[in-house]
Amino acid sequence: MDAVIHDNVLSVVYGRKTIDFTLLYCERKTMEIAVHPDSSVIVKAPKYSDLVTIEKKILKRARWIIRQLNYFKQFIPKTPTRCYVSGETHLYLGKQYRLKVNEGQDNSVKLCRGFFNINCRSEPTPNTTKKLLNQWYLEKANFQFTGSMNRCWQKFSNLGIDKPKLSIKRMQKRWGSLSDKGTITLNTDLIRAPKECIDYVVTHELCHLKYNDHSQDFYKLLGLMNKNWEQTKYKLELSLS
Repeated sequence: MDAVIHDNVLSVVYGRKTIDFTLLYCERKTMEIAVHPDSSVIVKAPKYSDLVTIEKKILKRARWIIRQLNYFKQFIPKTPTRCYVSGETHLYLGKQYRLKVNEGQDNSVKLCRGFFNINCRSEPTPNTTKKLLNQWYLEKANFQFTGSMNRCWQKFSNLGIDKPKLSIKRMQKRWGSLSDKGTITLNTDLIRAPKECIDYVVTHELCHLKYNDHSQDFYKLLGLMNKNWEQTKYKLELSLS
């Protein structure tokens, strides 16, 4: 199948899948294929490489490319629109809790008997409720994610790598990431997922300390550290879809 060009974006067909990619000609001897978290596929090829040869190499790596695209896809948060009013349900560690929003003496959020009890000093508004709940989530994320890191790190401590720093913030497209400086960042919204799913994301990023790619060695290590990672990954996708 010949490569198809649309507005400088090329594509090849592999089975029922269409792989879109951006082709860059560079001063290099070999071709490089990179899949990025935003689902873009960038191909860097030596100058004067012919398109047929490039296409054949992409098709040869097609299974790997599709696997990478599916991997990044599962880290895209799928949070439904929330109104932050009484009766609405919100997740915490994989369980649903209903909101009870009231005017009270102070601003507070308490989890009790299946409800988020949220008090506002002034008349409650969706914006105020959202801010209070997000602050509560952040506090719980700091506690739960630190515990997850400590649990998961026990399996990695004898691999001759340094324990990474932990950063927590809200991200648009990822549940977790590892920086070049060795800092693991977890998405605050991950606090809505079950603990085992949090551990899976942490374990995945810890494996990148040893193998900074998604090679066969990486998945072998991931399977060793988390035998049921594929089922847990699927549970993560379902729980936060």
